Amino acid sequence: MLQRIFPFLAWLPLAKKSWKDDLIAGITGTVIVIPQAVAFAIIAGLPPVYGFYTAMITPIIAALFGSSYHLISGPTTAISIVVFATVSQMADATTDVENYVALTLVLTFMAGVIQFAMGLARMGKLVNFVSHSVIIGFTAGAGVLIAFKQLQHVFGLEVERGSSFYTILKTIVLNIDQTNWYVFAVAIGTMLIAIIVKNFVKPLSRFYMLIAMVLGSVLAYFLGGEANGIENVGKIPSNLPPFGIPSFSITNIRELSTGALTLALLGLIEAVAIARSIALSSHQRIDGNQEFKGQGLSNIVASFFSSYMGSGSFTRSGVNYQAGAKTPMSAIFAAVFLMFVLLLFSQYASYLPKSAMGGIILLVGYNLIDFHHIQQVFKSSGRELIVLGTTLFGALFFELETALFSGIGLSLFFYLEKTAKPNIAILGTTKTHRFINIIRDPDVKECPQLKIVRIDGSIYFGALEVVSDFFSNLYEKGDVKHVLIVAKGINFIDLAGATWLSYEAKKWQDRGGGLYFSGLKIVSQQILKKGGFRNEIGEENFYVDKPSAINDIFNKLDKDICANCKVRIFHEC
Repeated sequence: MLQRIFPFLAWLPLAKKSWKDDLIAGITGTVIVIPQAVAFAIIAGLPPVYGFYTAMITPIIAALFGSSYHLISGPTTAISIVVFATVSQMADATTDVENYVALTLVLTFMAGVIQFAMGLARMGKLVNFVSHSVIIGFTAGAGVLIAFKQLQHVFGLEVERGSSFYTILKTIVLNIDQTNWYVFAVAIGTMLIAIIVKNFVKPLSRFYMLIAMVLGSVLAYFLGGEANGIENVGKIPSNLPPFGIPSFSITNIRELSTGALTLALLGLIEAVAIARSIALSSHQRIDGNQEFKGQGLSNIVASFFSSYMGSGSFTRSGVNYQAGAKTPMSAIFAAVFLMFVLLLFSQYASYLPKSAMGGIILLVGYNLIDFHHIQQVFKSSGRELIVLGTTLFGALFFELETALFSGIGLSLFFYLEKTAKPNIAILGTTKTHRFINIIRDPDVKECPQLKIVRIDGSIYFGALEVVSDFFSNLYEKGDVKHVLIVAKGINFIDLAGATWLSYEAKKWQDRGGGLYFSGLKIVSQQILKKGGFRNEIGEENFYVDKPSAINDIFNKLDKDICANCKVRIFHEC
């Protein structure tokens, strides 16, 4: 019971033996998170120090109360851009910084509460209903937006905050002649350094962002720095996250509610997906509900310590696992080391050029576009391509939460549409008495008195129209009185399906025949039994398998017709 409430009690004993491995992984994680913390805070429209705060508080709480041993939480790209998209509608990140930060903390608290409540309600499997195509489309759209929003820092041009990607592109094209080439050189130079280090200097590839930022700052210095219009990110406070109560108000809660729900879902999807992907290699069991609680608590606590919304980071989590981390203690070590870095070295970060950060974030945005999986979706499924395209273009032309929910809604619609059309096959037998679909072999024969059909799919409210139309047409033809449903492929039957089956069975019985079932799964019979529908249909009409069903039904057939029958497809014939 204590371990369920305090999950860290389960792995703390392990940390006594593995602390050296966790320590090394933690140091590696600290180096990785420094440039990301600055970059993601800028994407979120916040001063860089808030990225550090988030990278300190969020991973500690998530490590203590989550279920994954390797997941590292903190600021992420997609979360940062949704934070900016939500809060920038209510406050300007440049001229109204104090109010912007206050609203961000309220948003973080609300999203955390939603996540924690979903964990308590055991909704951990909810993320399974978000298709992979939605995630690919959403992250690709976020990547394009991130890249476009950094173009002003790449070209050294003024672009109105909150502009759409189309407006940004138009502004850049119309004012390209006003480009500050010193700024452009620093941005592109930093980006090229990052690409070279990441792809060609393998021993240092993990630290490509940090190396590129340092060398980009050196490049800016030799190009004249601020004297030539190359602005720096400014002073970063060298203090630990201050405690404060978010500015709760009915107005703020009401206006931020949609964004909070979007962030909560997106954060959970990211965290659980990353935790499960690493668990495939680590062979650790992931508890989705506990992960929901851990993420929720981390954001609730973070909002009281000047930290904005965080989630699982694939980059930092992957590096953490590869660096040899054994327990969540590595995440705690990384956060503690980052506190020392902020206290001792924050003054050096103030010399970081905005254009260098622009080049780094441009690369971050590009890396979010998963070209490989987009190509796979394009080749394999038209429906998935529609879902992906809807989500991607929704992110570009509408609000990000609209894009996410539209993608989820469309993917669920396609799923329901597919399940609403179960495959119904009419079975006949070959000369070897093997039952197959009659459309597969022209020599297959059917019994003139017994129609055998196989249903592959569920009988629920969405599928009733297709199923009932098939049986109505079969009934109206009047060829047979007896129908055997081979029911092994029926996964479940809901109340509407059970009610229809009861009426349909009575209709065939009134004709002097019957509706029979063979091989119906026990789990599919739950509503039939609990609702009394199995009794209404007739207990005697349910059979364990097809041979026993045919053997019994054969005795109910009209023997005069059987005497003159030339088909004789059953053993009983």
